[in-house]
Amino acid sequence: MSNPFSISFGIEPTMLISRVTATDAVLETFLAERPMNQIYMFTGVRGSGKTVFLTETANRFRERDDWIVIDLNPERDLLQALAAKLCSRKDLYTLFESARLNLSLFGLGIEIDGEPPISDIEAAVSRMLQHIKKAGKRVLVTIDEVTNNEHMKIFAASFQMFLREGMPLFLLMTGLYENIDNLQNENSLTFLFRAPKIPMEPLNIGAMAAQYEKSLSVDRETAVKMARLTKGYPFAFQVLGYLCYQKHCGYQAVLPDFELYINEYVYRKLWSELSQKDKMVMYGIAQCPSGRIREIREQLNLTTNEFNPYRQRLIRKGLISGEERGIVKMTLPLFDRYVLENYIE
Repeated sequence: MSNPFSISFGIEPTMLISRVTATDAVLETFLAERPMNQIYMFTGVRGSGKTVFLTETANRFRERDDWIVIDLNPERDLLQALAAKLCSRKDLYTLFESARLNLSLFGLGIEIDGEPPISDIEAAVSRMLQHIKKAGKRVLVTIDEVTNNEHMKIFAASFQMFLREGMPLFLLMTGLYENIDNLQNENSLTFLFRAPKIPMEPLNIGAMAAQYEKSLSVDRETAVKMARLTKGYPFAFQVLGYLCYQKHCGYQAVLPDFELYINEYVYRKLWSELSQKDKMVMYGIAQCPSGRIREIREQLNLTTNEFNPYRQRLIRKGLISGEERGIVKMTLPLFDRYVLENYIE
């Protein structure tokens, strides 16, 4: 049997912990007869399971005959790509052809004699969506790892227009917190502020332990210790299981390799993306095992007003948690050790 765990980003692993609550929220909202919302944005650090969640949720809609799911690449012309992918479906191509939509100017293969070609891609997509709506279908667009580039800004502005027109278009996006935040802060895209932005929460410890117990043949106590070690971080869950399965040994024997993997695959990149001030605050947190904010501030010589903006930003980035009043803790396993070893003043 092949290793049921995966250390490759974006590939749906065999051992998968479903995010039932988040998936059900999307399904309940989008499947409503009159949806109150047609967009969700999910944020999280690298390795938090955004891509796997997006794939799993999109597949739930693919199972339905009245839904069309289109995956788009955020680095390409999104409107052009959406039109091309809609036309690539045989059932929709026939629908557009029978509706006499002349899309010859966009290289989509539909040319109707005697009909003037549509010359604007936004107008073309709008007309296509009108006929999809008449056919009783809905379109779900998924975009993974969005960035605030020109393609995304144009598409988001068009998406807002399609919503005003009552088009059956729905959108799921994932991205790093700062990338989605930058997109929301565009002056012309303020409607995105009203869209739910949901952070990827840690995986359920009990569910992780059950998977370890089943796939690695360890006892329940050991499985729980392994799950707690990962702090619910999806990539860590996969790496620890992968190494134990591959080396046929207990989890304690693979801890050096486990730490090396998460450092090289994730933490080095996360650390490089932080500002020097953010790094300083993370260093202060790593030096304070109690997590008490007052002790951290005193150590860093920061006032409450100086400390709070960094605290809030690091929470939104998914690097620390502030659920307990007056306390902050790092959310990623062994990240405190990485910070202590790599901080340079």
